[in-house]
Amino acid sequence: MTRFLLAVALLVAAASPAQAAPPRWVGTWATAPSSAVPGTENGYPNFSVRNIVHVSAGGKEIRVRLSNAYGRTPILFGQVTVARAAGPDTPLALPGTMRTLTFGGAQSIIAPPGADVVSDGVALTVPADSDLLVSVYTPEPGGPVTHHQLTMQNSYFTRDGNHTADESAAAYRERTTNWHYVSGVDVRSSSLRGSVVALGDSITDGANSTWGANLRWPDQLADRVNTRLGVLNAGISGNRLLLDGDWAGPNALARLNRDVLTQSGVRSVIVFEGINDIQQTPHQTDPAKIIAALKQIASRSHDRGLRVIGATITPFKGWNSYTEELEAVRQAVNAFIRTSPDFDAVVDFDEVIRDPADPQRIRPDYDQGDHLHPGDKGFEAMAKAVRVATL
Repeated sequence: MTRFLLAVALLVAAASPAQAAPPRWVGTWATAPSSAVPGTENGYPNFSVRNIVHVSAGGKEIRVRLSNAYGRTPILFGQVTVARAAGPDTPLALPGTMRTLTFGGAQSIIAPPGADVVSDGVALTVPADSDLLVSVYTPEPGGPVTHHQLTMQNSYFTRDGNHTADESAAAYRERTTNWHYVSGVDVRSSSLRGSVVALGDSITDGANSTWGANLRWPDQLADRVNTRLGVLNAGISGNRLLLDGDWAGPNALARLNRDVLTQSGVRSVIVFEGINDIQQTPHQTDPAKIIAALKQIASRSHDRGLRVIGATITPFKGWNSYTEELEAVRQAVNAFIRTSPDFDAVVDFDEVIRDPADPQRIRPDYDQGDHLHPGDKGFEAMAKAVRVATL
């Protein structure tokens, strides 16, 4: 009888569903602050900025990260709201979705110079692959203003006071092509496995993709994985591995902690940098220095328990700075990426994008036209080349 009862108990236990994982914060959208807005030493006093951001994975509770990374004075965020957008490219909120965010229970918060702040969570059902409106009111002077320069989409603002809680778009009569202050959105989820960060330059930033269509290669990757992973875009146009830029942000090594290692729920990083070290002046003609930087990124990411996917550098023959000497540097770096044990996996963007008839060039149907940046079709091919299992 005892054996019979024990057998029944074991059968019941085996048939019971596994306990659900506890919910945790996972990044669903991010941008890397690239620089300060020129001429904003006084900040944006009495402005409300309505940033339009396109999330990857969905959830039922969200929080927002704001950045004063390039500020030299404290900034008061007087009110911050989030809502679902009523449609594409509009500052109009979907009725009933407006939420005021708090910070430790308070409606406002001061961000010191160089600091980020993260809001409390708020209940809001956010579908995957959808647009959010993150509105920020700055009542007082405080600058310079931190922004991300290349967004490939519109956002909106008003200079006329606090309109962050307006569902209406009436006050938002001015347009901007930058994201101001906002640098991340997280969802709380028990089903998502985590987030993957795309660390890169203008190609990752989506330069010259179709405006407002969210066809950057990380967006198209997100379309493949957004029921399992959030995808975070840490691309900055003009960014390098080894040198800073006035408008292109800190070098990739300097910004690794801010833009990759501390992202919510991050479990893997795709490292796609190096072309600007080669093609921009001063040209880096020693592949060993680029390789050393890639090794550092891999090592520091592994120290945080992340999987590291190395991405080969895409062709640039036909671009104005192309030379055979610089092409040899690219080939040497790519040979390292393809064979190095420093990476857990490799995505061979070079092989995917290059023209079989002239491998130093981008395939004509993938080329946006400047011979450096792929177009939408090229970004699609890149996204499909990423093996989901490696993430």
